[in-house]
Amino acid sequence: MHALRDHDLAVAQLRRSYAAVPRGQPVRLAKRTSNLFRPRSAAASGLDVSGLGGVIGVDPVARTADVQGMCTYERLVAATLPHGLMPLVVPQLRTITLGGAVTGLGIESTSFRNGLPHESVTELDVLTGAGEVVTARPDGPHAELYAAFPNSLGSLGYATRLRIELQPVRRYVALRNLRFTDLTALTEAISEISATRRWAGERVDAMDGVMFSPGEAYLVLGGFADDVPVASDYTGQRIYYRSLRQRPHDALTAHDYLWRWDTDWFWCSAAFGAQHPVVRRLWPARWRRSDVYHRIVRLEHRHRVAARVDRWRGQPARERVVQDVEIPLAGAAEFLHWFATRVGMTPVWLCPLRLREPAGQGSARSWPLYPLRPGQDYVNIGFWGSVPIADGAADGDVNRVIERAVSEAGGHKSLYSDAYYDRDSFDRLYGGGTWRAVRDRYDPEHRLTGLYEKAVARA
Repeated sequence: MHALRDHDLAVAQLRRSYAAVPRGQPVRLAKRTSNLFRPRSAAASGLDVSGLGGVIGVDPVARTADVQGMCTYERLVAATLPHGLMPLVVPQLRTITLGGAVTGLGIESTSFRNGLPHESVTELDVLTGAGEVVTARPDGPHAELYAAFPNSLGSLGYATRLRIELQPVRRYVALRNLRFTDLTALTEAISEISATRRWAGERVDAMDGVMFSPGEAYLVLGGFADDVPVASDYTGQRIYYRSLRQRPHDALTAHDYLWRWDTDWFWCSAAFGAQHPVVRRLWPARWRRSDVYHRIVRLEHRHRVAARVDRWRGQPARERVVQDVEIPLAGAAEFLHWFATRVGMTPVWLCPLRLREPAGQGSARSWPLYPLRPGQDYVNIGFWGSVPIADGAADGDVNRVIERAVSEAGGHKSLYSDAYYDRDSFDRLYGGGTWRAVRDRYDPEHRLTGLYEKAVARA
């Protein structure tokens, strides 16, 4: 009862802070962390979400949780694991919030079974552009808001509470690291596992992978287990992604598995020296986490220290290439070969995905602002880094080439990072007509920043 009372008070404070924002001024959340890589214009004030970062309650019998919109997955997992439960999809980074994963998308190794995080949301309360809080469900008076909210990036409102489904998890996750020297063979394995949810006679509960080169790629197959011979620890001196090349079999506690990528921000911690043996011993473990690295990146974006050093050394300027793209499985090997030749960034993350097909409810539903095809297998390909800007080229050229290649492959790209689409292309790819209809109903004065303006114009 106290949690519900406190939640109601926090929502009331949020509404008051929204009402205090002058008409015509950009609306932003006042939050300490962000996993965005899109530059944004500054807002004079932010909405007060200080009381919306907790878990309202976990129902271990119904296997659901009521969670506030600014609650991080780190905090949610801490509340569900003692019950032997976890969200159906837990995005890779600890400080991703529930509201952020739904309005901005998320993915992880259970996505080949459970789709994307928003697909396990049974209802959510949304503060709309009209200043009202409405409860949206798959059916009922606000069904169109429920369907359009995923990938709306806050342009249709902000989630204050979400009710999500949970799934059982065991104490450990046993891992098989399968090496492939041929990408077509890898995609064929993904297809078989996605269809049967088994490999070599064993159940597969989680699946992702890494491509180090077209001739060296790994699928990591996870199975929930009550006991394992020994569990590894990659929060200290050892580095998780390197283990894929070294160990055909491995195991982690369920907790450590969920955050296996966070300690080194996949492999991006190398850019800060955190993988150097000497630096790693000196770098406190509590600071080896994605939100710390992200703060360093924001400081670099603000002060451009590395760019000035590169110029002093006579090095070319660099273009940031930070993207996650969904490619249909049938074309994933071809796209990866193209990417290795044209862009050349390695490693890249591979995460199979299929929209969720709930038992007894027929086929998967579609989501208009991120229209993946129900019944089709995809591979999320994540690449995060920078490339030198060639003579005669401009900053953004490589990202534009990637966008075209993704569209030609029948895929989609996530919008947490830079996007370069013209408005017509953006509307075609991201449900522009549906978005405008829903905005006109729930934000008739258009107080919230538009989706194109957020994602492309960087407003």
